Amino acid sequence: MPREPILIVDDNPLNLKLVQVLLQSEGYDVRGAADADHADEILHTFHPRLILMDIQLPGTDGLELTRRLKADPSRRDIRIIAITAYAMKSDEASAREAGCDGYVAKPIDTRALPGLVARYLDRSEAGR
Repeated sequence: MPREPILIVDDNPLNLKLVQVLLQSEGYDVRGAADADHADEILHTFHPRLILMDIQLPGTDGLELTRRLKADPSRRDIRIIAITAYAMKSDEASAREAGCDGYVAKPIDTRALPGLVARYLDRSEAGR
């Protein structure tokens, strides 16, 4: 399997490390950022096909970062999955309105995550 590039943006260091290790063990090329500013820095040199985006971040939140990425022609094709501790219908609607391609509630099901990631990457490939 090719080492698909994935960026995880989450301000909780334990969540960030857990998802990073899990996806690296599946063969993905994974980078992590604790906030939107760090994610922006990483995105200057790293070009992920998928971003797992916590929507509750310090400073610029994940929804605003998603809006900026989707407004940028060079980045709008990146698949973005919103990850949040909030699981209300209005939260999912807000994530989709911001441009997120999917929505996952915390706590993340670590058994299901690799399959979810693969499905979103497959959808991304089908759109190319």
